[in-house]
Order: sequence, then C-alpha cells, then structure tokens
Amino acid sequence: MNPYERYVLPRMIDMACGMGDVMKARSKIVPQATGEVLEIGIGTGLNLQFYNPDQVSAIVGVDPAAQMQTLGRKRAAAISIPVDMVAVDVQGIHAETDRFDTVVMTFTLCSIVDPLPALEEMARVLKPGGKLLFCEHGLAPDPGVERWQHRLTPLWKPFAGGCHLDRDIPALIEAGGFVIEELQQEYLPGPRPMTYVYSGWARPSA
Repeated sequence: MNPYERYVLPRMIDMACGMGDVMKARSKIVPQATGEVLEIGIGTGLNLQFYNPDQVSAIVGVDPAAQMQTLGRKRAAAISIPVDMVAVDVQGIHAETDRFDTVVMTFTLCSIVDPLPALEEMARVLKPGGKLLFCEHGLAPDPGVERWQHRLTPLWKPFAGGCHLDRDIPALIEAGGFVIEELQQEYLPGPRPMTYVYSGWARPSA
C-alpha cells in the first residue's frame, strides 16, 4: 500500500462522503435499520451516528480497507450500540445463513471489485423478511451525463479508491439476488457525473 492510499485517501473519502447533502441522504436510510445489522463498507463510520439504539441491537461493519477504520473506531466508541469492525470484505466474515436482520450499504457498491458475488452473499446472510437498505451513486439517466461518466471512470478510479461512476445500481442489486421494493432517484448538488443517487430498500428474491 502506497502512502497516498494509507494516509491521504481515507481522509479524502471521509471528507467527500461526509459532505452535507451526502450525510442528509445517509440520514434518510440508515435509521430504518433494525435488529442485528451488517454494514457493508463501513469505512470511517460515517453512518454510525444515524443508527437508532432503540431499534438496533448490534452492528457488524466490514471493509477491506483497514486504514479507514482508525476514524471508524473512534466514531463507534461514541455510540451506545455494540460495533464490531472487521477488515475484510463481505465474503470474508463467513457469516452463517439468515443471520442478519438488516444489511446497510451506502456509497459502497461503486467500489466493490466484484459486486455480484458480494450482493449474493448479502442476500444469503439476510434473514427471511430482512432488508437491504441502500443509498448509492451511479449511472445517470441523462445520455450526456452518462457519456461523461463512462469517460471519467477510468481516470477517476485510481484516485477514488476504485470508485466507478457508471454502475447501474438497480440492475446490479436485482442481478445479485434481490427484489427492489422501494426506489428513489435524484441528483444531489454537485457535478452531475458524481451525484446521481439511488436509494431505497430491497429484499432477497429467494
């Protein structure tokens, strides 16, 4: 790991993903979590402040970028819900089938190297009746913006932790074994290639 990835990137991602409108989008999704929660890409713990301690019994947060978790552990210590942060991807926790009540995924699917196996694993570990709560930026519906997303993604990825600007979020979620029950779409303020956001919830299709 080079110095940029170890020291600069965590702070840069924390700043970009902690901006006001992004945090507002998080604040609409995360409080819906209940029971035992698996958070995918917990990173620096930006979501932790939004969990309701009256609804959530425990949080397992996974993120292969261990360097992100120094900030995350500080934020975990500030809330009353037990948080276990693990420096692995979702497959790496080897969780039992039907374990979690809720899976939370925010601004993470863009940077997962193999999104379909990861989503299939999320579906496997969710209890029957469990929910995947998501808030993700991705492919815009406007052809002009979409063209720029395709052009910029190869240049953007090395500087943004592998982030893809042009992933079709609903299509990926459905291909990964989910049925989307609620979906909202909008541009957040900012450069349009980076700010088209899908949010809602899905249930495992099986």
